[in-house]
Amino acid sequence: MKYTSTSWRPGTARPRTLYALTALMAVVLLWLPTEQAEAQIGGAGVVFLMIEPDSRAAGMGNTGVAIADNASANFWNPAGLAFQRGTEVSLTHSNWLPAFDAGLFYEYLTAKHSVDGVGTFGAQVTFLNLGEHEGRDFQGDPTGTFRSYDLAIGLSYARQLTSQFGVGISTRFIYSDLAPEGLSDGVDGTGSSVSFDLAGLYRSNPIDLGGVGTTISAGFNLANMGPEISYSDAEDSGDPLPTNLRFGYSLTFDFDAFNQLTFANDFNKMLVRRDADGADPWTQAIFSAWSPVEVCTAAVNECDRQENPENYRSVNALEQMTIGTGLEYWYDQLFAIRTGYFYESPYNGNRQFLTFGAGLRYNIVGIDFSYIYALEEDSPLSDTMRFSLLLDFG
Repeated sequence: MKYTSTSWRPGTARPRTLYALTALMAVVLLWLPTEQAEAQIGGAGVVFLMIEPDSRAAGMGNTGVAIADNASANFWNPAGLAFQRGTEVSLTHSNWLPAFDAGLFYEYLTAKHSVDGVGTFGAQVTFLNLGEHEGRDFQGDPTGTFRSYDLAIGLSYARQLTSQFGVGISTRFIYSDLAPEGLSDGVDGTGSSVSFDLAGLYRSNPIDLGGVGTTISAGFNLANMGPEISYSDAEDSGDPLPTNLRFGYSLTFDFDAFNQLTFANDFNKMLVRRDADGADPWTQAIFSAWSPVEVCTAAVNECDRQENPENYRSVNALEQMTIGTGLEYWYDQLFAIRTGYFYESPYNGNRQFLTFGAGLRYNIVGIDFSYIYALEEDSPLSDTMRFSLLLDFG
């Protein structure tokens, strides 16, 4: 990939090098919408924070906020740690967006440890390699290659308030290295920020439902709240963090000592609102992002509101959500098969795909695998696979 650096002054638009890399980051997570938004539904920076890391949940249509029963609860719902005991470590690897053949890869390391009478602690490290890029000077001549990456390091804590309800919090340090210092005048190419999450989880005692022991769970996670991330000292040059609310439920049916089936449903809403005047601070966006936005449903050259008002439509809060649905079957807690469906409105990214996965558990070792089958043409998420290794020390 080639990115050209141009002259830049504080207070003006960010240089093309960083603009291109920021656009790449948007593609890394979201297949760019075909519509032009009046008030953007997205428009956040460091969107790698929203990549679903866990192969198990990824195989279930990206559902996990109400399940959250392993170390990956650090991402899905830190309150899920409150119901967990013992020590566990998990590592996930994925060659990201293989359709681009750009050398991108994603790594997620997470762990949890419970302390009797205190609660459960968690930790996570997220790393996204953005590949190698070619820098150019003002005359367009090559200046050498450089690598870009995003990194987040986080800690979590959770505790049960009752036998059926737990709460959790997370905090993380975020570092983004898009370009080396000096590639563009006035910009060092790196940015950093901090964020925190607030989460809750309800998990019922098993109840008899048609003769089948059933556990009902419901949870939420308000994630990535924090100040903007900026790659310069100029005012109004920052990007908001991808603050988002994830909530959902799950039903787990224990048919007998060997057969278990879980159905899960997740809803996710990005709480970012940006318009021509800039982005709302996160303290305001968690409320303002629920209002409808106007989007253009036609090609860019047909998005003049005065000339083509018929090309615009309102997108309500429900259409701004993503919805994940998943199924997981376990045999004797040794072997699992999974499937799911992920939906996003055509007016808000249009990601729609089926997911498939499998898992094995033996002694302290677990292995999970997931695969994405995209339903839209030319999706960069097509054929994305994740592999997770889990060590459960009991």
